[in-house]
Amino acid sequence: MKYLKKAEKKTFSRDSQTTRLVADIIDQVIARGDQEILELNKKFDGIETDHIRVSEDEVKAAYRLVEPETVEAMKFAAEQIRFYAKKQMECLKSLDGVSQVEGVVLSHKLVPVDSVGAYVPGGRYPLPSTALMLAIPARTAGVKRIAACSPLNKETGTIHPAVLVAMDIAGVDEIYAVGGAQAVAALTYGTETIRKVDMIVGPGNRFVTEAKRQVIGEVGIDSLAGPSEVLIIADHTAKPEFVAIDLLAQCEHDPNARATLVTTSEKLAREAMEKVKEYARELPTGQISGQSWEDNGIVMLVDSMDEAIEIANEMAPEHLEVQAEHEDEIADRLHHFGSLFVGHYTPVTFGDYCSGTNHTLPTMRTARYSSGVWAGTFIKTAFVQHVSRQGCMNLADRCIRLADVEGLMAHKKSVEIRKEL
Repeated sequence: MKYLKKAEKKTFSRDSQTTRLVADIIDQVIARGDQEILELNKKFDGIETDHIRVSEDEVKAAYRLVEPETVEAMKFAAEQIRFYAKKQMECLKSLDGVSQVEGVVLSHKLVPVDSVGAYVPGGRYPLPSTALMLAIPARTAGVKRIAACSPLNKETGTIHPAVLVAMDIAGVDEIYAVGGAQAVAALTYGTETIRKVDMIVGPGNRFVTEAKRQVIGEVGIDSLAGPSEVLIIADHTAKPEFVAIDLLAQCEHDPNARATLVTTSEKLAREAMEKVKEYARELPTGQISGQSWEDNGIVMLVDSMDEAIEIANEMAPEHLEVQAEHEDEIADRLHHFGSLFVGHYTPVTFGDYCSGTNHTLPTMRTARYSSGVWAGTFIKTAFVQHVSRQGCMNLADRCIRLADVEGLMAHKKSVEIRKEL
C-alpha cells in the first residue's frame, strides 16, 4: 500500500479548556435552571427570548415557512425510516419461559426507555433529517416521551422552521429552543421548564460531545460523536465522478470531516482527485469541502481488494462505500462500519436522508464495538426468572458452594434457609 494523499491535520482532539467550560455550564444550569439557559441562548446564539419551550402555534407557523415540496420529502423520508425501524423491531423478541433444570424458568422482557432527549444540532446547516432519524426509531420502539432540543436560528429567531416541521412529523412530544452543552445539562438534570430524561441521543459539536461524556451515568447516551467520516473502496470499474462527489459530500459536513479513498486503480485515484478539485470550485459549499479535503483527505493505493478490505475493517469508518466489481462479495467480508453502501448507485447521501437507515452513526473507530441509532437503542433487555421449590432444591447445593467460595455468607444463607423451610 502507498499513499497518494495523506491527511495534513489531526481531525479530533479533546482539550482541557473545553472540559472545564462544559463542566461550568452544567453546574450553572443545575444551579440556575431556565434563567441560565435563557442567558446562554443570548450569549451563544445572539437571540433574546423569554421562553424555552416551543409552542404548538410556533410549530404550525413553521409549516407556513417551509415549501410544501420540502414537507412532502420529509414525510417520505419519515415513512422510510419508520418502515425500517418497524422491521428492526420485528427482529427483537421477548424470550418466553425456557427451562433445562426442573423448576427453573428463565425469560427476558423487552422494555423501552421511558423518556428520551433528542439533540438536533443547529450550527452551519439546519438538520431536519436528524430530527427524523432520532425521534422515529424511539417512537417505534415504544418510548413514551420524546423531548427535542435544538439551538435558536439567527435568521428566524426560533428553531429553524424545517427542523420544527421535522420534529412534528417525527412525533416529538416537547420541543425546546436550547442548544449546546446547556441542552445536555437541562435534559439530564431538569429545569423549571424541562423535565429530565433517561437517555440522550444525537450528534453535536465538541461542546455537546463533551457534555454527553460528563453526564454518562446520570443518563444513557447513544455515543460520543467525532467528526464525520467516509471510506470508499473502489476499483477500475468505479466512476471517478461518483467517487469524487461522494468524498466531497462528506467533507462539506465539517472542516474536520475525514474522507478516505482506498483503491486498486491508480488511474481511478488520479482522475477522482482531479474531479474533487473541479467540483470544489463549482459547488457553493466548495470552500469548506475543498479545504476539508485538503486538510484531512486520504488516498491509498493498494495491491489487491483483500488489502482494501483489511484496511476498511481496521479503520472501522462511520460510512463505508463499495464501488467495485463483485460488490456483494466484498460487502460480505466487511465487518466494521457504521453504515454500508453497496454499489455504484448507493451514495451515502441516500442514507443521510431517505433510504430508511439511520445516519446517527459511530465514529472514530467505535464501529468496532458499537452501533448507530436504531430501534434497539431504546430497548432494554430485562431478565426474568421464576424458581419453584423444586427448582430451588435443584440449584441450591451448587449455589451455596459458589457463595461460600466468594465469602458472601448472606448469599449462602439466603439459599440455605430456603432448603430448610
